[in-house]
Amino acid sequence: MKVVVIGCTHAGTFAIKQILTEHPDAEVTVYERNDNVSFLSCGIALYLGGQIKNDDPSGLFYSSPEELADLGADVKMLHEVTSVDTKNKTLSVNKLEDNNSFTDTYDKLVITTGSLPIVPPIKGMDNDNVYFCKNWNDAKTLFEISPDKKRVAIIGAGYIGVELAEAYQRNGHEVTLIDGSDHIMNKYYNGEFTEIIEQQFSDHNINLGLGEQVNELVGDAPITVKTNKNSYEVDLVILCVGFKPNTELFKGQLDMMPNGAIITDDYMQTSVPDVFGAGDSVAVHYNPTHSNNYIPLATNAVRQGILVGKNISKPTVKYMGTQSSSGLKLFDLNLAGTGLTLDAAKAAGISAKEVTLKDNYRPEFMKSTTPVLMSLVYNPDTRKILGGSLLSEYDISQSANTLSVCIQNGNTIDDLAMVDMLFQPQFDRPFNYLNELGQAAQAQENN
Repeated sequence: MKVVVIGCTHAGTFAIKQILTEHPDAEVTVYERNDNVSFLSCGIALYLGGQIKNDDPSGLFYSSPEELADLGADVKMLHEVTSVDTKNKTLSVNKLEDNNSFTDTYDKLVITTGSLPIVPPIKGMDNDNVYFCKNWNDAKTLFEISPDKKRVAIIGAGYIGVELAEAYQRNGHEVTLIDGSDHIMNKYYNGEFTEIIEQQFSDHNINLGLGEQVNELVGDAPITVKTNKNSYEVDLVILCVGFKPNTELFKGQLDMMPNGAIITDDYMQTSVPDVFGAGDSVAVHYNPTHSNNYIPLATNAVRQGILVGKNISKPTVKYMGTQSSSGLKLFDLNLAGTGLTLDAAKAAGISAKEVTLKDNYRPEFMKSTTPVLMSLVYNPDTRKILGGSLLSEYDISQSANTLSVCIQNGNTIDDLAMVDMLFQPQFDRPFNYLNELGQAAQAQENN
């Protein structure tokens, strides 16, 4: 069995390892246009903020071309696939080092081409002081130039943008965070949560330009960021407005979502036999809505990559889907969430309500305790849990994972209210705070 894998970040790396585990005699060829694999881009902000052990970014890689080669893969770095014919199972490849091109064939094709940064239609985008934050090459550039750039503007206040804002502030930079929405991370948390983070950012002298559209970038050193409301003079601009699937090679050949995300079945096979997809180039099966969605997360990518390896020969293990669980730490606060926000549920046409609760995570008779802000989104007709969010100085990350499992399993607010959880005053109350959140939803429905 001859397998060709196009792209080798998270999904590609795990697909290759699993294929060779399941089929050690398979002939696996990997084409990667970059000179590295398996880079954890989520570590860029951690490095910039001085939170990486020994100040060494090499730990942000969890595999290497050498490791994959030792497993039996033929790893071809700096090779760009320029065209694919899924009907005849052929592809054209350009060797970037000498610009020589050749063709190859396959029995099975694995598409793990990842995503590309969205480039907004802003005048002056070709400015030399405008950068992205996506891959290792972006990271190296930011690591090198940042010490000399005192004033930093970050366009886009999603997860990456807010983490970069914190990281640069920690390193003594003057930071401006700009977003067209009225709140940061508005796709992930409701305003009651984001307003707390926004206040914390303001307290740390991060300038927030919210509800502002960037119209133009003017000048070089410094560069002026002009929005519909203000102008900001900075030394460095980083764009973090989102990502899109890198699937241009397959348009017209494979079924896709409108944004280009490749649609797969429960076994990660595309609409064409013997062609599989995983990671940021494909859609996920989103359990809260029971539909395809585009959610580029490393957690989704590694699971899908493993499934490709398990199903490459025949359908064997089904994809469980995802709740799009995520979390982050900003200064002293931990945030974590899973599933739908109330606004997202309504936009999807789902009957939904939200309940919010704030309570200490353990009894007040302890020498210390910490409040937890929680919200639960649920369907009032079925009482099924659709999503949840938590914020606290206490580590609430595993509670978001618990809510994720509830959504996966189709649990209701009644299940959450009474499900058995341990009690020990070091950790929680006789009813865990998630139990209390479920009970708050019950009370709301009983009124």
